[in-house]
Amino acid sequence: MQTMRQGLLLFLLATAGAAWAQSLAAPQAERRVAIDPQAWRLVLLANQARNDKGAGTLWWDPALAASALEHCQRMVAEGQIAHRYGGEEGLTERAARAGAHFSLIEENIAVGASPATIHQGWMDSPDHRDNLMNPKVDRVGIAVVASRGVLYAVADYAQAVKVRTTAEVEDAVGSLLRARGLIVVPETMEARAYCAHSRELNGILGNNQPTFAMEWQNSDPTQLPKSLEERLTPGLRKAAVGSCAPQDVEGAFTVYRVAVLLY
Repeated sequence: MQTMRQGLLLFLLATAGAAWAQSLAAPQAERRVAIDPQAWRLVLLANQARNDKGAGTLWWDPALAASALEHCQRMVAEGQIAHRYGGEEGLTERAARAGAHFSLIEENIAVGASPATIHQGWMDSPDHRDNLMNPKVDRVGIAVVASRGVLYAVADYAQAVKVRTTAEVEDAVGSLLRARGLIVVPETMEARAYCAHSRELNGILGNNQPTFAMEWQNSDPTQLPKSLEERLTPGLRKAAVGSCAPQDVEGAFTVYRVAVLLY
C-alpha cells in the first residue's frame, strides 16, 4: 500500500509539471531531488514496463542523472547522437566521476518527439529494451534536453553498490565469520598486509602463520566466497580480517578487496 501511494504521488507531481519528486539515492535514504518532468516521465514509463514483467523498480540516482545530463548536452552540441565522442570519457568513468557507485552500468540514448515516443523506440529496439528491462539494474538517471524541435535523451542504468569504509567492509566479513562460530581478532594489520601484498608473502605474516589465508574482491562483502566457506571447518578457532584497495579493476566499477586469515 505504501508503494502504491508513493507511486501515485510521483505520478501526480510529474503530470502536474512540478519539478519535485520523491526519489531514493539508496533504499534506506529517502530525499527530495529536483527532476525534469520529461525525464521523470521516462522513469515512470520504464517502471511501468518493468513492473509488468516483474523486473523490479528503478530508483532515481542523482549521480547517474548528472552523468546522463553531461552526455546529453554533448549530444545536443554534436547533433548526431552517439554513446561516446572524441575526447570524452567512457560511460563508467563519466558516471564514477559524477559520484555513482556500481557493479554494472548500461546506457540508452535517443532523439524523439516526446518521452512516449522515446520510450517506445527503446522498447522496440532489442538492445535498448534489454538495458531498460534488465532485472539486475536498480538505479537510473535520465536527462532530456530540448533542441532543434526534438528531445535528446540519455538514460544511465546501474546496479548500485553500497559505499563502505575499510572498517565497514571488515565488520561485514567479520560478522559472517562470527556467525559460523569463529572468534574474529581485533588486530587487522597482518590481514591488511596480506590483502595488499598476497603475491609477496615472504615476511608478511612472520611466525604467526595461519592455517589458511585467501584474498578476494567483489562488490558485495556480505557474501563469502565458496572456496572460503569450504574451509570453515569445526577445528578452526579464530580469524583475522583485513581490507585494502582493490587491484586490477577495469573501468570505474566499485569493488572491495578483503583478506581472511584462519587459525
